[in-house]
Amino acid sequence: MSVAAPANVEELAARLLEASRNRAPVAPIRGELPPGDVAAAYAVQECITRTRLDAGARLVGRKTGLTAKSVQKQLGVDQPDFGMLFDDMAVPDGETIAAAQLIAPRCEAEVAFVMAADVELERPTTVDLLDAIAYALPAIEIVDSRIANWDIGIVDTIADNASSGLFVLGNRPVAVEDLDLRLCGMSLQKNGAGVSYGAGAACLGSPLTALLWLARTMHASGRPLRAGDVVLSGALGPMVPAAAGDAFEARIGGLGSVRVNFS
Repeated sequence: MSVAAPANVEELAARLLEASRNRAPVAPIRGELPPGDVAAAYAVQECITRTRLDAGARLVGRKTGLTAKSVQKQLGVDQPDFGMLFDDMAVPDGETIAAAQLIAPRCEAEVAFVMAADVELERPTTVDLLDAIAYALPAIEIVDSRIANWDIGIVDTIADNASSGLFVLGNRPVAVEDLDLRLCGMSLQKNGAGVSYGAGAACLGSPLTALLWLARTMHASGRPLRAGDVVLSGALGPMVPAAAGDAFEARIGGLGSVRVNFS
């Protein structure tokens, strides 16, 4: 699993879970794991995942994080990561959520894929993935951090389930063959004003490339993508802080729009 002692992994996972339950952030944990030890960080994340599944949560998908250079620059990291999506993280399009249920939420616009088939291949190709995708949707990911003040490095965010919070999907499925995923433009509005812009190329060159990285990585991790899974492919532009009273709308070329409000 990693060079970190299992007791250390479990203690860090418990600390992050308690922070999530109490909405009380904790100090960075990177100093308590070997420097830059991504495997140890994923061991903490896996411990959190098992704990949540044992408590009755349902795994409904995955997310790819840190795919946009702008977001990597914001957080001072230089590689993608992944996290788990659970059923209690899904928010209906246009819903109003309580800002107080999160710690320090930020919004980003993404292309979401819904899988039509399991991805069992160790090294799927782009063609394999195109055959395995049911459709795409516009999405807003509401990221959050159990680490105080978003003071995170790659080890912190991976352990903290890739800084996952909630996610909102649009409700008009679009066939992938009808999209130019590399060139699709994105605008994110906050209270009616544009606050973040980008395109599919900002996401590892294309959201499909991000999905390819995730499919191969998830196979290697022992949790391959399954039919029905939702995949958030990664931000198309910089993330934006959210607070009570804010209303967000993401518009992505060819996919339409998706909205969420904070009370």
